[in-house]
Amino acid sequence: MAPAHSTPAPALAPAFGWLGEQRRAREAAGLVRTLRPRPADSPLLDLASNDYLGLARHPETVAGAVEAARRWGGGATGSRLVTGTTELHAELERELAEFCGFEAALVLSSGYAANLAAVTALAPNGSLIVSDAANHASLIDGCRLSRAATRVVPHADPAAVRAALGAHDGPAVVVSDSVFSVDGDRAPLTELGAVAREFGAGLIVDDAHGLGVLGAGGRGAPHAAGLAGDPGTVATVTLSKSFGSQGGAVLGPAPVIEHLVNTARTFIFDTGLAPAAAGAALAALRLLRREPRRAARAREVAATLHQLLTDEGLSAVRPDAAVVSVRAPSPDEAVRWAAACRAAGLAVGCFRPPSVPDGVSRLRLTARADLTDEQLAEAVRVIGRTAPRGAVSAGSR
Repeated sequence: MAPAHSTPAPALAPAFGWLGEQRRAREAAGLVRTLRPRPADSPLLDLASNDYLGLARHPETVAGAVEAARRWGGGATGSRLVTGTTELHAELERELAEFCGFEAALVLSSGYAANLAAVTALAPNGSLIVSDAANHASLIDGCRLSRAATRVVPHADPAAVRAALGAHDGPAVVVSDSVFSVDGDRAPLTELGAVAREFGAGLIVDDAHGLGVLGAGGRGAPHAAGLAGDPGTVATVTLSKSFGSQGGAVLGPAPVIEHLVNTARTFIFDTGLAPAAAGAALAALRLLRREPRRAARAREVAATLHQLLTDEGLSAVRPDAAVVSVRAPSPDEAVRWAAACRAAGLAVGCFRPPSVPDGVSRLRLTARADLTDEQLAEAVRVIGRTAPRGAVSAGSR
């Protein structure tokens, strides 16, 4: 039976008649997704965005975007190899590489494009990709689009990576998130790096949720694991989370970056990152350099959230960075729980299949460095008060 809030499906051409069945299946499973335009002056307390350092609306970030747009215009005007590379892009790449401890960087239009570029260009036909079972969809798509054989191994299991590499004769790369976006747990990067070196394999690390939060002053998870600048390690990052802007980048040895410039399709055939986004990201990077305490504060907020949630009897996963997830009894209950939080003035993320690899629905909370202790306490009160039956352990209230 379709949910009461469902709307009649519009008429479809015969070629797309199968879409109706797909829609009904989503409704029956409680997996319908909708767009919700956000007003500029939303009154909600935000624990849903990825603005980990609270820089998206910071005056310096906004000023960086405005100045870049005034100087360079609204768009990059072309692909990076034609007219889309400005002096601003080159400046951002130099400072980003230096900050994270890598030899070179290449900025792309999104973190998704950066992952596709790195995986497809560095895993050619005849090679092996060893991919963590909980990797982000962009890494999974990179594996699918590459011409390499892909071996998916159990989550955060260096021994399984070693076994996969040991059974392969030829070039190989190990691919892993640094911080996994669903539960916020951290990959064993030091061990993965050692296994990769043992077999002469490369290591590609998606540091989307680590940059700005982990490492000295927010320099990222590879930096924290001693892998920054390692000749066999490549990192991808996004500029849309801790830096409050948009875009992505690949960091690594200069020959790797030169190879991507010449072979990565999501770089070659895509319009360059808009100058405003590059300017905002560069301003945020410089701000983080001056205020490295923001990274530690984001981790502190995450730890406080976890402690307060568990004190409420909720099943919250201990965070390694700035993502805190709270288990929900079912997809429908997760949707209703998130809606109840919103009605009470709190915005939270809601993750359901197929976004979650283990099939367990969750509320996903993001810790921001600019949240106060009072705001955290209020957020947890709302989450606890609206929690569905089964989300809170017996006797915890």
